[in-house]
Amino acid sequence: MNAKKDKYMLRGVLKKNGYDWWWHSFTGYNKNNGEPKSFFIEYFIVNPAISPQQIVFGQKKGTPSLTEDPVPIKPCYVMIKAGVWGKDAKQIHAFYPTEKLVIKKHDFTLTSGCCSLSETYISGAVAMPEREAKIHPEYMSDAGSMAWKLKVNKKIAFDVGYGTSWLFRKLNIFQMYWHAQGVKTEYTGSVVYNGQEYIVPPEKSYGYADKNWGTDFTSPWVWLSSCNLVSQISGNKLENACFDIGGGCPKVCGIPLNRKLLAFFHFEDKNYQFNFSHFWRKSKVEFSFSEEGELLHWFVSAENRHYLLDVDVYCRMEDSLFINYESPAGAKNFDKLWNCGNGYGELKFFRKKRKALELVEDAKIYNCGCEYGEYKPTAQ
Repeated sequence: MNAKKDKYMLRGVLKKNGYDWWWHSFTGYNKNNGEPKSFFIEYFIVNPAISPQQIVFGQKKGTPSLTEDPVPIKPCYVMIKAGVWGKDAKQIHAFYPTEKLVIKKHDFTLTSGCCSLSETYISGAVAMPEREAKIHPEYMSDAGSMAWKLKVNKKIAFDVGYGTSWLFRKLNIFQMYWHAQGVKTEYTGSVVYNGQEYIVPPEKSYGYADKNWGTDFTSPWVWLSSCNLVSQISGNKLENACFDIGGGCPKVCGIPLNRKLLAFFHFEDKNYQFNFSHFWRKSKVEFSFSEEGELLHWFVSAENRHYLLDVDVYCRMEDSLFINYESPAGAKNFDKLWNCGNGYGELKFFRKKRKALELVEDAKIYNCGCEYGEYKPTAQ
């Protein structure tokens, strides 16, 4: 595992034109009745050197500054995003000036206000009164409160390879970078959400941790991941399996590579990658997304010379939310960036044998993280 890629990345030009975030998602259980709930927590930093002493929002009155002002307003802040998926799906934000950000480089830790992040522990709290959420749409936040104290044990990593190597990071070759240090992550601890306490046990946390950084986002934006898989062949839970799929339209030196995804599958102590840059492996990943009645539907088919991976996932719209971000340029380019942690579906993994396919595993998918969005037409 390459934990160096999990560290703080906003150096050089990225200090005034870049973002960096660490994402955590997991399942907790109501302390009183055992009811499960899916949570997410994100530590997000944008343009830290523009105005370190004060918080600057790129949005005015909830609309993209690019459509209001001749000169976009570049945001500058630390944003802590925390929330839940389900019928009461919410995202709750807290903001801090970047001068309050404390980072220890060697034994990596990040602290802003009451919120802390390291490779092995996260803690913090957010609270947004209903009135504040209504009169400040630039906060991009729902009303509510959430606090957390969690140990983090990242078990299985997905390193995309030379695309996030030191040289490629130094040259800022890509517009958006991705590293998933915890495709399977065990969380231990507790969360208090709107006054209700939830216990997070490691064996049933079904956790995920990754990070992204760069100068802008991708459109389309695709993400699917789960470590809760149950074999339909043996009937057993696959304790040592997980998958992670992400991407959309990466830009290399400003040149878009349309409809390109990276796919990763860990199964029986072996990693299988489907990476479009591995041309010698003849890797190819195709995908589709659709809104079907009250359901969201993702389908991904990934293959290389030797293997084929099909992932078919659904999520209920009522369990999802439109997750909010503004870019380093100050634009909120997504009106509908679907985000959900309660996805379910099926995974099929095949081995290629000459002109035939041999089914290696057929598994049900639960607790799947899901995301899809495209820039609104005015942002294209």
